[in-house]
Amino acid sequence: MANWVSGTVKSRTQWSDTLFSLVVDAEVAPFKAGQFTKLAWHTDEGKVSRAYSYVNAPGADSEFYVVTIPGGQLTPHLANLQAGDELLVEHSAAGFLTLDEVPAGRDLWLMATGTGIGPFISMLAEGSCWQQFTNIVLVHGVRLHEELAYQERIRNLTHHQPNFQYIPFVSREVSSHAEPGRITHAIANNKLEQRAGLTFCPEHSRVLLCGNPQMVRDSLNELKEKGLKKHLRRKTGQILMENYW
Repeated sequence: MANWVSGTVKSRTQWSDTLFSLVVDAEVAPFKAGQFTKLAWHTDEGKVSRAYSYVNAPGADSEFYVVTIPGGQLTPHLANLQAGDELLVEHSAAGFLTLDEVPAGRDLWLMATGTGIGPFISMLAEGSCWQQFTNIVLVHGVRLHEELAYQERIRNLTHHQPNFQYIPFVSREVSSHAEPGRITHAIANNKLEQRAGLTFCPEHSRVLLCGNPQMVRDSLNELKEKGLKKHLRRKTGQILMENYW
């Protein structure tokens, strides 16, 4: 049974009409970068909760990256929260999209769509990835350029890391600062490897996928074509994933 604690919104950032972040002061249990917890709100019908990954490094103020779902039971309430407002946060985190689950390798590919970039920012901020991998590539796919959130934080976290690359994709408009199209297509036609100057291979590549289920599923299939396999605790592979839906 979930153990809930009261949290207070410290600040919010509005990235676009539908995307926002909440920084929340809450006494939560220690967690690993990449894990998620639940946020909740009391409605007339009872408590409504949904899972959200921590964007912050462990030990810092809790931060969550949220997309408003029109007609949703929870996100319209979260979208109206301002500094000083309260919400419920589940005390303990969960999830296995964490670096201690990733087999040793040389290249770490962090591939996300939309708000799925949240757990990867937590990993970059936590910092153990820099000792664990030689090359790190963060790939973020969105529809519109304005949805490329957290760019300044990504720069601040990685400016001293010469073997880090940030490769954004924008699918529904032309952006001078992003690749056109979808991540999955760029995997299939080798353009992502060309852009990064790295090749997908079972020996060196470790891939974390986080985002909408279609991207996760399609990327998994394309990576399998390149010889990579889903990682299971009972059977070592190269790909770990989490659906954001």
